[in-house]
Order: sequence, then structure tokens, then C-alpha cells
Amino acid sequence: MRMSFVIRLLFIFLACLVQPLSAAERPNIILVFIDDMGWGDFSCFGNTEAATPHIDTLAKAGIRFQQFYVNSPICSPSRVAISTGHYPHRHRITSYLASRKDNKRRGVANWLDPATPMLARFLQQSGYATAHCGKWHMGGQRDVADAPAITSYGFDVSLTNFEGMGAKLLPLTETPTKNGGVKKGRIWEDATRLGEPVEWMLRSRITGGFVDKAIGFVDEAQAKQQPFYINVWPDDVHTPFFPSLEGWADSKRGLYLSVLEEMDRQLARLFKRIRNDPALRENTLILVCSDNGPEINAGSAGPFTGLKATLFEGGIRSPLIVWGPGFIAQDQRGTINETSVFAAIDLVPSLLSLAGVSVPKEVHFDGENIADTLIGKSKHSRSAPIFFRRPPDRKHFRSFKDLPDLAVREGKWKLLCDYDGKRPRLYNLETDPAESKNRADQHPALTSRLIAATLQWNQTMPADAGDPGFKNKSSAEDPTN
Repeated sequence: MRMSFVIRLLFIFLACLVQPLSAAERPNIILVFIDDMGWGDFSCFGNTEAATPHIDTLAKAGIRFQQFYVNSPICSPSRVAISTGHYPHRHRITSYLASRKDNKRRGVANWLDPATPMLARFLQQSGYATAHCGKWHMGGQRDVADAPAITSYGFDVSLTNFEGMGAKLLPLTETPTKNGGVKKGRIWEDATRLGEPVEWMLRSRITGGFVDKAIGFVDEAQAKQQPFYINVWPDDVHTPFFPSLEGWADSKRGLYLSVLEEMDRQLARLFKRIRNDPALRENTLILVCSDNGPEINAGSAGPFTGLKATLFEGGIRSPLIVWGPGFIAQDQRGTINETSVFAAIDLVPSLLSLAGVSVPKEVHFDGENIADTLIGKSKHSRSAPIFFRRPPDRKHFRSFKDLPDLAVREGKWKLLCDYDGKRPRLYNLETDPAESKNRADQHPALTSRLIAATLQWNQTMPADAGDPGFKNKSSAEDPTN
């Protein structure tokens, strides 16, 4: 009798072990994805010209990752990667989305297929409240007015800018004049046809508008005792720069730094809402990073070569901060992870793992589950190399001419080459993070192997107009939606 009672207790105990996470145990997730910010622009990543104290506060209680990559050096494909866990090339989004004519000319789609596996949708289907607050740029821009609504991708609600379908905030501008007056204006006035309601707001305060939407959503989800996932994707710190009149400067760099500091202050309201609520503080993960490298003469790539749109480190390496006191051990808070190499595509399976969400067997990610690394339980890197392809319209960009077409990061090595494998550049990023010394001639076997792997990867992806053979490869299929 006693033995059967013990056995029943054992079965109950084992059943508890395999139960899915309860709503109270499932982490809330906030992903802050900043636009066109350089690796070295947070003060906690070395900026001495401007201060980002509120983001730095997250870093002091979280983990800074120094070898995190986005999967494209330009906006739209970078956003596709962090949303889907796939290389964006799979979805024919390899440059920023623009007009139908420009998209077709470059061989890119007009919008992301809403049937694509999405981080937000998997979380929504598992019981999460989901919201997108900010820039979208994965469909619905310029003359592309028939793109799917953002809510078609797994979001309960959305508030966006002029590059997305649905409710939006549009910018009013104020510019000081030489005679001491103020010139007022509007940007993207015709974007009202891409979705309403529309609220007009000073460009210098729009990040705060997205933050207010996110805070309201947090309040609603918490009242329903529902875990939440929120994208907070500000327009900042993208050009053109319109800081407040008090923050106006005479140089492009000065304007940029003012916008950076004002963005930090506006994001602070959301961070404080989470930190000041004990329940949220212990059960929320906040991730902060940038979608690609900086614009010339604006942001800083720190010690790295390159800008946005280039495959050099300055174009694709992003500062990543992960904050979550309830998930990160005390001895790991405030630390810097200098060794783990992973990318935005890895965040999708990792966050799903932390949320206790399984995906159908037929869904395959290019990303890998590095959840333990994100919360400081490990310093593992992803096991597979990270491959890159330049935007089709960026063979030349700003001061960079005849840029490499392809790149790969494997271990300490980085290789760049053209579509035909020629002009290889091989760098040891452990000793040469600035990519200043080409080691290809000194390591011919390694160079040949990495070229072959990179070309093979590229052949598995749909071609775009950057590829010299694009017309032949795409003749049987129109790559636009």
C-alpha cells in the first residue's frame, strides 16, 4: 500500500517535470531594434562624445555581447532575419524595400510573405500577447499599398511609421532658421494611404510615441496575466536627423549624437516601467541591438572598418545587450561576453526555447538555439558559419568602391570575396578586428575551403540583381510579390 502511494507520488513528480511553462513562468520579451546605429555608439560600448545612461543601466545588470552579428548590412533584410530565424535571402529580401519599379530592378520582393514562419506568430499561437511598435519596412512603402497588414505576421496590435501597413505615427519637423525662427514641415505626408489612424508627432519625439504604445500594451497584458512579446523598433537613429530644437547642432555628427541621446531618454520610460515592477523585473528579457552599421559621418563603428551596406565588420557587427535579472545569474550581471559568435537568426530559436515554445517539425531555422549563451549560462558560439551577401545595389557605397559580394565568419576567421570567388580577403579577427591585413596568401587551403563553402551557400539562395548571372537565373520566375 505504501509502495503504491510512493509510486503515485513519483508519477506526479515526473508529470510536473514535463509540464509546459505556466504563464507566470514564461518570460516576457522586449526586442529593441535601433536603426542605423554603429557598434561603438552606446557609451557602454565606448562612446565618449555622447551618453546613453539608460541603456547603460541595462548593460550594468545584463550582458554585453561584442561578437554579435546582424544578417545584412542594410535595413529590410536585417529585419527579416531577426523576425524569421532565416537568412533573408531565402525570402528575396536583400536590400531595403522601395517602390515596385526599384524592387523589381534589384530583384527583391515587395513584401515578406505572411506565411513565413515568424517568431511573433509562434509566440502568439502559444498564448503570448504580441505587439509591434515602430518601423517595419518588410512591406508597405512608397507605391506598395497592397502589402499585408503587420498584424498578418503574428502581432495582435501594431503602430508603425511610413514603411508599414496599419496605424502609424508620422513626423512633423522643426528646423531652426538663420534669423532665429523655426521652419516647420511634414515628412511622408502621402503615407496616410498605407493605413490609418494616423497621428502626427514631432520627429524628435516619435520614439517616445512608440514607447507609450508599448507601455500601454504591457499594462493590458499584465492585467490579463498574459506573457507578452513586443518589438520596439524606433526610426532613430536614421537620417535625416531632427533632434529637438534644444539639441540642434551644426554638424551631421552633432545632430546624430543629439538624436541618440534623446532616443535613450525616451526609451527610459519603458525600461523603468519594467524595472520598477517586481513581477515584471524578474520575468522579463530586454534585448537591445542595431539593425546594421552606421551612416557615414554620423554613427561610429568603433574599432571596425566599414559602414552600413558593406560586409566589413562595421556594417554587420552590432552591439547587443541582454537584460533579465530573473534569468541571468548574479555573477554574470554586468559582464562582457567577448567570445561568443552568433547572429540575429539565432535569436529566434533561442527566444522560443526560453519561452518553452516548440515549432512544427517541418519548420527549419537557419539560426541555432544559443539560449544558454544569451542568459550567461554558457559562452558557446553557434556551430555553423555565418554567411553574408551584399545588397544588390551596393557594389559601391559612399567612400567604398568595388565592394566584396560575399562573406563568411567561421571561428576567428572572416573571408570576403566576389561572386566568382576571386579577390579573396582573409582576416584573423582575434588579432585584426579592423580587417587590415589580408592573410589569404598565407593560408591557401583555408582560403580555398572558405571560398567553396561561401559560393555553395550562395547557390542555395535565390539570386538578386547584384549577381552578374541574375537575368539567367531568374528568367523562369518573377521574384517580386
